Amino acid sequence: MIRALFGASDFRRKLKSDIMISLTALATLIALVPLFLVLGYLLTKGVASLNLNFFTQIPKPVGEQGGGMANAIVGTFELVGMACAIGVPVGIGAGLYVAEHPAHATARAIRFAADIMLGVPSIVVGIFAYAIVVRPMHGFSALAGSFALAIIMIPLVTRTTEEMIKLVPGELREAALALGAPRWRTSLSVVMRTAMTGIATGVILAIARIAGETAPLLFTAFGNQYWSTSVTQPIASLTVQVYTFAISPFADWQRQAWAGALVLTCIVLTLEIGVRWVTRGAARVPR
Repeated sequence: MIRALFGASDFRRKLKSDIMISLTALATLIALVPLFLVLGYLLTKGVASLNLNFFTQIPKPVGEQGGGMANAIVGTFELVGMACAIGVPVGIGAGLYVAEHPAHATARAIRFAADIMLGVPSIVVGIFAYAIVVRPMHGFSALAGSFALAIIMIPLVTRTTEEMIKLVPGELREAALALGAPRWRTSLSVVMRTAMTGIATGVILAIARIAGETAPLLFTAFGNQYWSTSVTQPIASLTVQVYTFAISPFADWQRQAWAGALVLTCIVLTLEIGVRWVTRGAARVPR
């Protein structure tokens, strides 16, 4: 009798487990279908529009066929690179401080500010950068665009870094401190190293976010139809170029817009794969 009851109970638990696993798999499939549909459509439209000229030439004048987005590709890397140079150190440093001193008033203020900034529309950030950088410099520039993207990036990196550091076991800190390591060295050499994979993933998510931003760049970097790598001059970017070409009435520009969107997606995917490969062993506990 007891065996029969236990057998029935085990059967019900296994049945419930199988049902929930099936529902979870179904929900995952439903979530992935739109993603693959979008990527498939983008791949179909974008690949047909890619050619060598797209990567080596600048846009042709209105009405002329051909040209490319070489200046926009270079400009995107420059804008994102400068934004990372500003945003990544500040974001990681702030996240480390907030995680290591959670009860401090400054840490609470930083956490609150980061949460507020995560909800601020990017166009508002663009207007802020316009008032702070563009107007005092009396012109649009790559520096202003990078400043706007860095503002968007900092709260994302800060909150991700904080959450990843919180996942590090407290025993690691205690062991390092017990061996005589100062607290700053423990934070940098033990805690940061253990959480590096998660932090790197957060940085990549932030890069993916700012790489796809258009509104802030319209108020700051503005765009440029010609070659320009100067940080004090307007500069082209893939997002602004794709937006401009997509709303144009010219079929050739619309074709190039699809190619630009595909290239931007591939850049983000390459960065994600590269960082995961570089940090593949960073999550191991240091010896």
